[in-house]
Amino acid sequence: MEKVKLNNGVEMPWVGLGVFRIEDNKEAERVVKTALSAGYRHIDTAMYYHNEEAVGKAIRESGIPREEIFVTTKMWNADQRSGKVKEAFDASLKRLDTGYIDLYLIHWPVEGKFVDTWKKFEEIYQTGKVKAIGVSNFKQRHLETLLNATDIIPAVNQIELHPYLTQDSDLVFCTGMGIQVGAWSQFAANQTGLFEEKILIDLANKYSKSPAQIILRWDYQRGVVTIPKSANEKRMKENLEIFDFDLAQDEIKAINSLNKDMRIGPDPDHVDF
Repeated sequence: MEKVKLNNGVEMPWVGLGVFRIEDNKEAERVVKTALSAGYRHIDTAMYYHNEEAVGKAIRESGIPREEIFVTTKMWNADQRSGKVKEAFDASLKRLDTGYIDLYLIHWPVEGKFVDTWKKFEEIYQTGKVKAIGVSNFKQRHLETLLNATDIIPAVNQIELHPYLTQDSDLVFCTGMGIQVGAWSQFAANQTGLFEEKILIDLANKYSKSPAQIILRWDYQRGVVTIPKSANEKRMKENLEIFDFDLAQDEIKAINSLNKDMRIGPDPDHVDF
């Protein structure tokens, strides 16, 4: 598994497994164990996903040394609003029971709260219980507010990003600030006809890959970490098989041209949940 070095020196696998909407504990355990057996070493969860316990159990029972697995989880908005940031972190760590967390993210930029939340993240980081801290769903304006008021630059900004929402300006800004961009909903929730786009089908045929693999390779060559969700072992393995070919620059530009600025998830400017 290839890795990227974050701005504090911590190494993060380029491809991970997302476990959003796998709330059944037994199924979550099965999926994570299957992924680890398939070669994944990066698991992305969140308090809001209600499966941290299952993720942690699968990791502990996998037989793989803890230090070889990169675990990301996130703090939910209610904990920002209540100010119980450290309590939320401790609760996630207890549910995971993994000794430490590799990456802890602010899940959404709650207006009037995320700066104070980040300051508490900085304190948590100093304890050594988390190896890196970052944010999720932050736009450039949120990051600028954060950077002007705090000391530690986020290691990661995980955002909705796919060929229908290429996020060019935020990607450039984050890269310039040394913030690693991660993508969620890499396939636009596979509900929009993305896999039927001619350019993706043509490239899949050219490289003997699937449209999904073409998208993941496009992300990788743009410097974006991905966390595709799958409960199917065959697709899990396919999602890792993206390091044996290269897209040409004109092919990357052709995929970029699919951009519609179309969001599948909520707009971070309107976090009222």
